[in-house]
Amino acid sequence: MSLLSIHNVRKQFGALFALDDVSIEFNAGEVVALLGDNGAGKSTLIKVISGTYIPEEGEIILAGEKIEFPTPKAALEAGIQTVFQDLALCDNLSVVANLYLGQELRKSIFPGLSFFDTARMRRRATELLVELAVDLPSVDAMVKDLSGGQRQSVAIAKAVNADCRVIIMDEPTAALGVAQTRKVLALVKELRARGMAIIYVTHNMHDVMEVCDRCVIMKNGRKVGEVATSAISKEELANIIITGEMKTAATAPIQLIA
Repeated sequence: MSLLSIHNVRKQFGALFALDDVSIEFNAGEVVALLGDNGAGKSTLIKVISGTYIPEEGEIILAGEKIEFPTPKAALEAGIQTVFQDLALCDNLSVVANLYLGQELRKSIFPGLSFFDTARMRRRATELLVELAVDLPSVDAMVKDLSGGQRQSVAIAKAVNADCRVIIMDEPTAALGVAQTRKVLALVKELRARGMAIIYVTHNMHDVMEVCDRCVIMKNGRKVGEVATSAISKEELANIIITGEMKTAATAPIQLIA
């Protein structure tokens, strides 16, 4: 059963349909690549899923229940986290402070008097990073002193720490070197093994072939097709993204939508 379903969603800005009757299902334990050229509707779709935009039509079903996200906070509370390209980390704070920013653990000695439980947050942060195989010098390290790959890993770990069920990754390896990219992709595989539904927005075909189970291709606000990654080559996939149609046969059935 799909964890997250988008049914017949439309989002309009004036006369422009940024999303036109889009339906997609995302399963637990699966990485789905969301592909398309600039203006295809990818950003609008993830903003609808994350509660930034409210669609004019259509419905969102999460874990079998129809749900609405009037605000981004509602999506967060439902277990949908987004790791944006700019990461949204605080450079002047430590790793542990970023992981618990806005959800700090507290302890109290007297009724009505509480303070941050720093020791417990450090311990849990260390355990989480070990579970995810994230290599950092220390949970006390300042984010501004980390490499690009380490910063990306912290942003992903922050989403996991919030008990998310669905995680949206927007160009997670953009501007990363080869070694840093490998570490981020390994982390994506670990999240898939933990049973999360991962929506992977990227232009990097190597990333797609490496970690994505299924590809959904969009063009001009519509879903034009979807295919198992194992059933198609990078060249064929690029052709669909550019033209919106399949010109060479894949080795396995491909679903294309007119």
